Amino acid sequence: MKLIEQPPLLYRLLFPEAIWRIKRRTGRPVVFLTFDDGPIPEETPWVLDVLDRYGVKATFFMVGDNVRRNPDLLQEVIRRGHSVGNHTMHHLQGMKVRAHRYLRDVAEAAALIPSPLFRPPHGLIRWKQAKALKERFNIIMYDLVTRDYSKKLTGDQVFENVRRFARDGSIIVFHDSLKASANMRYALPKAIEWLKEQGYEFQAIPME
Repeated sequence: MKLIEQPPLLYRLLFPEAIWRIKRRTGRPVVFLTFDDGPIPEETPWVLDVLDRYGVKATFFMVGDNVRRNPDLLQEVIRRGHSVGNHTMHHLQGMKVRAHRYLRDVAEAAALIPSPLFRPPHGLIRWKQAKALKERFNIIMYDLVTRDYSKKLTGDQVFENVRRFARDGSIIVFHDSLKASANMRYALPKAIEWLKEQGYEFQAIPME
């Protein structure tokens, strides 16, 4: 098992207040596609069109500063029936800043993003930050990181990460960002098709 693609149990246990995987008894295995770091006009509309084409609902964890610049994209994501979540205002990594600055940044993004869902950038957060945020948000981590952002991986390798690590209840991370564009655009349709072939149902994470 790789440490990035599928976080080990020990790391998950450090943050028991976070949600890493969602298992539901629907009679079919379920996965939750998520997209981090948008919305941006270069990538998010393309992702939305792909999801529409396959009849898939997903969850978008948005950087507040991107929402500020592209408020129409936030509304378009919601209009098409997807969930949205807070990914901080400036994509701050919690381990590198003090709690008061981090929480202020999250609050700034919350003023623009109408959601009780929160995901820390890079999946890194201090315990004190997580404890404070749990009072207001459902902290959504992940069960599978595709690593579409990595320049060391090809699109095929990103797709292989999905095939290797996806399981019932997986929260899967892609990125609607420029950095991930080439790998994401190659791997996302293939991943959706493969998951459908395996009998998976796709759901957005509820905003409740």
